[in-house]
Amino acid sequence: MTDQRILPPRQGAASDLTQLLESLETEFEVPGDFQDQALRAAEEAVANLPVPENDDTGLPFFTIDPPGATDLDQAMYLERTDTGYLVHYAIADVPAFVALGGLLDELSRERGQTFYLPQRKITLYPPLISEDRGSLLPEATRLAFHWRISLDSHGALGTVELTRTRIRSRAQLDYESAQQQLDEGVSNEQLQLLAEIGRARLVQERLRGGASLRLPDQEIVPQGPGYKLVSRTPLPLEEYNAQISLLTGIAAARLMLTARTGILRTMPPPDPRDLAAFRKQTQLLGHPWPTDISYGEYLHTLDVGDPRQLVIMHRAASLFRGADYQVINGQPESELIQSALAALYTHTTAPLRRLVDRFVLLTCYLVSTGQPLPEALHQSLDQLPGLMRTSSAAANKVARAAVDLLEAYSLQHRIGEKFQAIVLTGTREADVDSTGNGKNKPGQLQLVSEPITGSFSGPARAGTLIEVRLVEADPRTRKIHFETVG
Repeated sequence: MTDQRILPPRQGAASDLTQLLESLETEFEVPGDFQDQALRAAEEAVANLPVPENDDTGLPFFTIDPPGATDLDQAMYLERTDTGYLVHYAIADVPAFVALGGLLDELSRERGQTFYLPQRKITLYPPLISEDRGSLLPEATRLAFHWRISLDSHGALGTVELTRTRIRSRAQLDYESAQQQLDEGVSNEQLQLLAEIGRARLVQERLRGGASLRLPDQEIVPQGPGYKLVSRTPLPLEEYNAQISLLTGIAAARLMLTARTGILRTMPPPDPRDLAAFRKQTQLLGHPWPTDISYGEYLHTLDVGDPRQLVIMHRAASLFRGADYQVINGQPESELIQSALAALYTHTTAPLRRLVDRFVLLTCYLVSTGQPLPEALHQSLDQLPGLMRTSSAAANKVARAAVDLLEAYSLQHRIGEKFQAIVLTGTREADVDSTGNGKNKPGQLQLVSEPITGSFSGPARAGTLIEVRLVEADPRTRKIHFETVG
């Protein structure tokens, strides 16, 4: 699955927009900067880092991330073998910096994850760890968990080995320049292998019945007297890179389930009624879901550059509900599946940015080396589902508010302008309130010309293309409202 990102405003964004974005941090009680005590604890952790016996600095690992990224959790090195492939995947050894029960452990539990806002990010750990000594920066020796994952020639998962080691990344690539190299045929065996393995893993995903969401990123850019939201469709290399991360999460889940201990990322299957409604929506939007292909295969046929098909992709996201974390405790495998991936899966590849990954890495390492889990780790695993639910709810709430703010800000100078829009929820679909009285509720729409959603008044049915007039766009209240025309 691919997460949608909200990219920061480009340089030159108006000061009032900056102030409005910064006010979200107070309104939603986003964690603040680290205090001196935490900064000193990070310095002490760096000064007392253990030296692992293993040394893999001879392997030419590389990272690939958005431009300017500094919290680099993962690096990879790919090999072709006689029977398929060998994926070397290095993940930052955050447990080496953060002792169970220590101050940094306590503070990270309070935060739960890095908060990504359009104007800045608020890190899970002090910057000395998250963006410096713990980050897999190029040409620097770093501590890492080294996963060796074998795949057959079709990309199916084989053996898995895990060690703690030292690595040295040779290059920090960004998606756009790497994709350009691949498209232009520049000789780069690692990028070619990444594309080859990524495509093979996508085939495996479809064979399992899994699905990936490809939602465009959003960015606000200057236009005339105001600003405009633009979307950027994820590049193929981003999807291939995501498949390597998902592969590692699937391998980690297998390790923990075999040992009958650990924590998994789960999701129940969609309700059959929701699937039926989704199939009907695809028909209304002019790109019906054929009955002879799976849900995941259908999503891969969508062109998110087409506004109607983009709406379908967004509607598909509504089926991915009920994601949670479950501690392994003797449940049948059917209750532990991540249904969107159609696989057992866990979060393990982003320990600098997400709390649960640190504990998964440590659990997997102890399991793979035959060591018992300390009681403090068992207790932590039990607490993690609640901690992650709380932090995810907080992060999602402020992220949604940021999107609403940027959408309203970009439209505030266009009151009275007419737009073409696709109806997501018609005004006739929910016209009775909770008391049973008749009431015309606003519908929901998405503009065709730009990636903006909003409410509207006036008669319209879901899946139809309508013309609307903008009547409200207030960045302070983060509200957008349209009225149908004609």
